[in-house]
Amino acid sequence: MRQKHTIRRLLGLIAPYKSKIAALIILAIITVASTLYVPIVIGDGIDLIVGKEAVKFKPLLNLLVVLLVIIIITSIAQWILNLLTNKVTFQIIQDIRVRAFAHLKEVPLEFFDSNSSGDIVSRIATDADQLSDGLFMGLTQFFTGIMTIVGTLGFMLSLNWKITLLVVGITPLSFLMASFMAKKTFTLFKQQSKSRGEMTALVEELVENQKIVKAFSYEERAQERFDRINLELKQHSIGAVFFSAVTNPATRFVNGLVYTGVGILGAFMAINGRITVGQLSAFLNYANQYTKPFNEISGVVTELQNALACAERIFDFIDETREEPDEVNAKVLSEAIGEVEFKNVNFSYLPEKSLIEDMNLLAKPGQRIAVVGPTGCGKTTLINLLMRFYEIDKGEIAVDGFDSKQITRDSLRTSFGMVLQDTWIKEGTIHDNIAYGKQGASRAEVIEAAKKAQAHGFIRRMSKGYDTYIEDDGGNLSHGQKQLLCIARVMLLEPSMLILDEATSSIDTMTEIRIQKAFEVLMQGRTSFIVAHRLSTIKSADTILVMKVGKIVEQGNHQELLARKGFYAEIYNSQ
Repeated sequence: MRQKHTIRRLLGLIAPYKSKIAALIILAIITVASTLYVPIVIGDGIDLIVGKEAVKFKPLLNLLVVLLVIIIITSIAQWILNLLTNKVTFQIIQDIRVRAFAHLKEVPLEFFDSNSSGDIVSRIATDADQLSDGLFMGLTQFFTGIMTIVGTLGFMLSLNWKITLLVVGITPLSFLMASFMAKKTFTLFKQQSKSRGEMTALVEELVENQKIVKAFSYEERAQERFDRINLELKQHSIGAVFFSAVTNPATRFVNGLVYTGVGILGAFMAINGRITVGQLSAFLNYANQYTKPFNEISGVVTELQNALACAERIFDFIDETREEPDEVNAKVLSEAIGEVEFKNVNFSYLPEKSLIEDMNLLAKPGQRIAVVGPTGCGKTTLINLLMRFYEIDKGEIAVDGFDSKQITRDSLRTSFGMVLQDTWIKEGTIHDNIAYGKQGASRAEVIEAAKKAQAHGFIRRMSKGYDTYIEDDGGNLSHGQKQLLCIARVMLLEPSMLILDEATSSIDTMTEIRIQKAFEVLMQGRTSFIVAHRLSTIKSADTILVMKVGKIVEQGNHQELLARKGFYAEIYNSQ
């Protein structure tokens, strides 16, 4: 059932190219018709040379000219057919990839929590390639194969219906074998694609985290995981290849029976004078041409099973639930004042496990709100909800008096400048990394932002300064240097509100002191949310929220909380 649904969806993707598909069909008809006419010409030629001193040179020469013209027409039509097929195939795959990549930007963050990046990459890249190969074979060999079968039957019927009946009678054996193999190969190819996605995910994970692998001596366990997945991939691949390889010889055996039957029956009929030797020759040619498409189609069916399995995985990804779109009349937050309020907010990552319950909070414009608490209490979750990376289950988060759900995500997120403990650096120059959030930022603006972030010094010492090329994920930078670039990125934007989640955790003490001074300037007049483990960095906060198991258990400034001698005082004194 799912296979039929996948085929319908693929046909829907082909629909925009109706004119080109029509041209493909016309070219296929020309190719097949000219190819099938050749045995007639050859048969007539044989009849012109059969018998003692019976060679008729002039008619034979005319037939050779006709044969040459047919060959030229066939070659040109075949060349254009392959060219057009390639173009249509790659346009269809391009459309699928564009849709898949566009959907990648629309899926909510929950999707990435439960799916490995390697498997997603495998679906968009590898599976699309496999689908491309299957489509190419399907559009060429399947079209021409079907037309060859129909055309051959027509030509054979025009010559002799009895021999044609023999050919048609044996043919269903090929269909039965091909059908059986197709069902087996589809399941195995689907399992193969899944295992290939798992392997891509594992290899990507191990390559990106080589330092961690080596630091924890994980090599042997990594090898065991790889061997297990590799073994599964091998078993699924061998099964798929075995059944796909058996298909062709099985259909060839049936084809051999067809050819033998035509040869024996045709020979008796030629001896009895019911058909000419040339017609027998044409029939034997047609027997080959009639059965050949069955071999090709059986191969195509195998490729199509692989292609459909890959298409199913791609469509499963495209069908993933999209992030809820912005409301029709959603407000664009151009210059946020910075008032943020949580009203009876409830949120949980898993329905059965509650995290944040009935949270209430009011951050006035320009206030500094610090969030502290033990690991897993919901500090970072609070930030995720502010940025609408996750949607709350109940309650309301208001920004400048507007429900955040009534504000466009882009303008809401642009209003916040965020520096996380985990750095993010893209492959490119240092200038490009700092200017990532501000299109068209000048070199002077980038340098000024780097100076404020205390990054100008180390950048200047690098081989090409701001034009130094950074490897993927900043492999040629220290973690502290990467964090300084992330801070410079926010310094450049000068957003209305700030989120600092352990923003200086990987920086030396002297640099941290200088950056704290820069942050002091940046936070002036801006509502700031500061997540910190080192409580010494948040003493100046206007309000400190003390969280425990998803709830705010204490609230106040540093002195007030110490005076209460509660949970905050306990954490502070422990440090």
